[in-house]
Amino acid sequence: MVREYLGQSVYEAFQERIRFIFEEFDNIYISFSGGKDSGLLLNLVLDYQKKYAPEKRVGVFHQDFEAQYTVTTEYVERTFERIKEDVEPYWVCLPMATRTALSSYEMYWYPWDDKKEELWVRKMPKKKYVINLNRNPVTTYRYRMHQEDLAKQFGRWYRISHGNRKTVCLLGIRADESLQRYSGFLNKKFGYKEKCWITKHFKDVWCASPLYDWTTQDIWHANYVFDYDYNHLYDLYYKAGLKVSQMRVASPFNDYSKDSLNLYRVIDPEIWVKLVGRVKGANFGAIYGRTKALGYRNITLPEGHTWKSYTMFLLDTLPIRLRNNYVKKFNTSIKFWHETGGGLDEEVIQELEEHGYQIKRNGVSNYTLSKKSRIVFMGKIPDDTDDIKLTKDIPSWKRMCCCILKNDHICRSMGFGMTRDQQRRIDAIRHKYKSVEEMNYGV
Repeated sequence: MVREYLGQSVYEAFQERIRFIFEEFDNIYISFSGGKDSGLLLNLVLDYQKKYAPEKRVGVFHQDFEAQYTVTTEYVERTFERIKEDVEPYWVCLPMATRTALSSYEMYWYPWDDKKEELWVRKMPKKKYVINLNRNPVTTYRYRMHQEDLAKQFGRWYRISHGNRKTVCLLGIRADESLQRYSGFLNKKFGYKEKCWITKHFKDVWCASPLYDWTTQDIWHANYVFDYDYNHLYDLYYKAGLKVSQMRVASPFNDYSKDSLNLYRVIDPEIWVKLVGRVKGANFGAIYGRTKALGYRNITLPEGHTWKSYTMFLLDTLPIRLRNNYVKKFNTSIKFWHETGGGLDEEVIQELEEHGYQIKRNGVSNYTLSKKSRIVFMGKIPDDTDDIKLTKDIPSWKRMCCCILKNDHICRSMGFGMTRDQQRRIDAIRHKYKSVEEMNYGV
C-alpha cells in the first residue's frame, strides 16, 4: 500500500476520526501511559468530549509498571488529579508479567509483586482511583497475568461493567514510530468498517489509534499550539543529548529502554539505586548495554570456538526454560531457511552466489511488498556471514549466538515475535512435564 496524502491536516483528520468514534461506540476509554503520544491523545479527546459530547463520560486507563522516573510519576499523578472529576479514572497497579531483557535467568519480572513489597521501586500510590490487589474490581484479571493480556482483559471488563455495549480503547500508537508499527497498520485492511486504525480484541471490544499518521513533529507542535501539560522527562532527555527516536517512556528493563538505562544514574539517582536491587542485571545492563558484552558492535569469538560451538556452550549454561525457548526458535529459523526461504533483493542474491553460498530460489516471497525471490540455503547454516555487506537478514550461528548474548529472549533480531497464546501453551506444557529432569535440546 502506498501512502496517500489528503488535502487536510492531521489535526483535521483526527477530528473526523474522533467524531466517528463517538458516534459508533457506546463506551470509550483512553490508554494513558504517561508518554507524549498518549498524553496528547488524552487532552485532544477530552477537549472534543467537553465541546461536542458533554453527556458522554470517558474512561482513562493507566497501567503502572512501578519502575519509572520520578518526573513521570509526578506527571501521571498531576494529570489524574486534574481530570478525575471529568472522567472515570483507573490507575492500575496489579502484579503482571513484564518482559526483561537484562537477565539471563528470567524472562519476566513482576511490577507490584506482593511477595516483594520491600523491593518496590516506589510506594503504592494512595488515590481512590488506584486499582491494586486490595481494591480490584477488574474481574477479568488473573494473578501475574502478562502485561499485554492485562491491558486487553481490562477492555473486556470495561465492556461488561458498562452494560455489555460496544467498547473502544483509544491508543497513542503511531505508524511513524517504527516499521513494525507501520506494517501493522498496513496489514489491517479489514478493521472496524474497513478502518485500518481500528482493530478487534474481543466481541464488542475494539482498539483505535486515531493518531496513527501523526509524526513526532506533529505531536510536539500540537502540545505547543494548545499549551498542553506534558511529561517533562522529555526535557531532561533533550538536555541529556538523546535523539527523538530514543526518547521513550517505558519499563527500564525492556528491549527498547535498556540502552538508555544508565541515564537513571544521572537523571534520577534515588530511583536508580532501587532499580539495581529490583531486577537482576540492571547494573550490568547499564554498564555494558552498548558494548560487546551484550552483543552489540563487533563481538569477538572466544579462542577455540566456532560460532556454532559457542552457541552450544552458551545454551548449556542457561536454565532449562530459557534454553528451550532459544532452541525452539533456532530450530524454527533453521527449518525456515532450509525449506521455505526468505525474500532477498537480487543484489543480495548475487553477492551470496559470488561468495560461494549454496542457495537456490524457491518461488516468490509473500512477506515483501515487492516480488522478491525466496532463497533457501542448501548446505549447513553458515557459521557467520560477515563477508555479506548488503544485508544482515540471513541465517548464521553468529546471529543466533548474539540473541543469547543480548538476552533477546524473543529473538527479535532474527525477525521473531511471540503471541501471548503461544507463550501460555508453552508454559502449560512445561508445567505438565516439569518433573522431567533432562530434555533433548539438540539443534
